[in-house]
Formats: sequence, C-alpha cells, structure tokens
Amino acid sequence: MLAKISLILIPIIIIVAFVLALIKKTKPYDSFIKGSREGLGLFKEVFPSVLGMLFAVTMLKSCGLLDDLSEALGKVFSQANIIADITPMLIFRPISGSASIATLSNICSKGADSMSCKIASTIQGSTDTTLYVLSLYFSSVGITKWKHALSVGLFADAVGMISGIVLALIFLS
Repeated sequence: MLAKISLILIPIIIIVAFVLALIKKTKPYDSFIKGSREGLGLFKEVFPSVLGMLFAVTMLKSCGLLDDLSEALGKVFSQANIIADITPMLIFRPISGSASIATLSNICSKGADSMSCKIASTIQGSTDTTLYVLSLYFSSVGITKWKHALSVGLFADAVGMISGIVLALIFLS
C-alpha cells in the first residue's frame, strides 16, 4: 500500500517543486546545484566527527570489553541475565543511535516479550545519543565549549536509563 502511495507521491512532489520554482521565477536546477554545494560543505565539516564515533563504537564492539563488563555487572546484580543483556544498550545509547538500535534488535531477537527487551525498549525511548549530538551538531555550528552540555546530557541519560529499568521492573514484571 505504501509503495503504491510513494510511486504517486514522489513524482507529485517533484512536479510541485518545479511549478513553485516557475511561479517564483527561480531556476530549479541552479537552486539544486547550490543546495548540493551547501550540503557537501556541511558534510565536510561533520564527517570527521561521525567517523570518529563509528570508529569508537566499532572498537568497543570488537575488543570484547562489553562482554567483560556485562559479565562483571551480571555477577554484582541478582537479575544477572537482564543486566548482562542490557549492558551493551547502556553503553551504546549515549554514543550512537544506530549502534543502540542494532543492540536493541539483538536483545529483542532473543524474545520480544522478554524483560530484557522491554527494559531495552524503554531505555531506547527515554534517552538520547548525547555524545553523537554533541560531536555532530555542536561541531557543525562551531560550538567549542560543551563541557556543561556533556555533563547535563550524560546525567539526563543516566536518569533515563535508571528510570527505564526501575519502571520496567515495576510495571512490566
């Protein structure tokens, strides 16, 4: 159904854009080229930050640190299997949205109705990718003093994660 709608809607949007360009008496191709140049400029500014975040996430996944941390936290807490399951989510959520979605998918593939999946889903919805936001958006607009934004963002993430765990354990068990 959506595929059929998009087959109709996308050409309509393109035609409307050309009609509006004719009404405003602008050259649509020149506007497209100008927008592409601006987009490439933004890409050049933002890409190093994104590449650095992807590198950090890949290194965390590859070195086995997450497995060791999950195991250590699982020994400390009584509900070891839940803590071990959601530890990668707790690590990746402030860093990268795509890594946390992949982690959520991995957790939920073991059982969509499991407590681990419910907690991870709650954490996904109640936190943000603080480090990603700071590195990407702050660097794109030239903000260099972000110490306070980092501490507030990570504090908000911690509150969201703890609240997500506690509320899921109270209401979903």
